[in-house]
Amino acid sequence: MKVLFALMLVSTAALADDAALLKCRQLDDGPLRLACYNAIPLSGAKTVVAVAAATAPTPNQLVQEFGQQNAAKIDAIESSIVGEFDGWVPNQRIRLANGQVWRIADGSDEAMSATNPKVKLERGAMGAIYMDIDGSRTAPRVKREK
Repeated sequence: MKVLFALMLVSTAALADDAALLKCRQLDDGPLRLACYNAIPLSGAKTVVAVAAATAPTPNQLVQEFGQQNAAKIDAIESSIVGEFDGWVPNQRIRLANGQVWRIADGSDEAMSATNPKVKLERGAMGAIYMDIDGSRTAPRVKREK
């Protein structure tokens, strides 16, 4: 009888793990899927998985947090600069269409003329972030202001 009871406990925990694995497998976003897998407890407690999955950041939250000090590590985001853009100078602040504000953090400058240019912010070596602006010759190093 004790053996049967032990087998029932093991199979119940295995079913809970299988359900959690299937739930995580259905997530398309890589960082969110990884957070879901990492939240699966080894003991098979189903309630912990539900709480951890509910608090995992959404893809939109990851984009909004990009460049902030304790943000999740994603490699790049894309946005645009709204309106006419005539280039940049050192320490200039640039507001993006997604509401983020970035400051030119290196000594670079460039004159250019563009309307609603697309922007790609990418992580470089040692955690630096560079702003690749469509139509520019260089990608200045930037820091997130807001």
